[in-house]
Amino acid sequence: MMSKIQLIPYFNFQGRAREALEFYQQVLGGTLELYSIDEKGTAKPASPDERISHGRLDADGAVIFASDGHPSYPPGVGDNMAIALAGTDKDRLTQAISGLAEGGKIKAPLMEQAWGSEVGWLTDKFGINWMVTIDKA
Repeated sequence: MMSKIQLIPYFNFQGRAREALEFYQQVLGGTLELYSIDEKGTAKPASPDERISHGRLDADGAVIFASDGHPSYPPGVGDNMAIALAGTDKDRLTQAISGLAEGGKIKAPLMEQAWGSEVGWLTDKFGINWMVTIDKA
């Protein structure tokens, strides 16, 4: 059986992720998960007053990822959206990030995160932002 990977739009709402994702949930329905990160870097469900480090709306297979971004690094035009490539096939996704980076620029190499996934960012040669996430199988 072949492992699956997903392409998911990823938005930086610069402080408005909760508002945006709750709006999309009203329109599309589905399940909404909102996480923040504690002082140790561990993901936890976000309380109403916390910044969103990772949000996920899953509406019958239509998936949106989002975050509040970092307040000190507001995104420029075009940097507020990326395509997230996610899955558990480490070899396939490692090859994908290398291939997508050819002629482009790695912004953050694949690095293990506090929650156990490896995440990397890049801009491809066409100016498209990508986030690659390798989840534990």
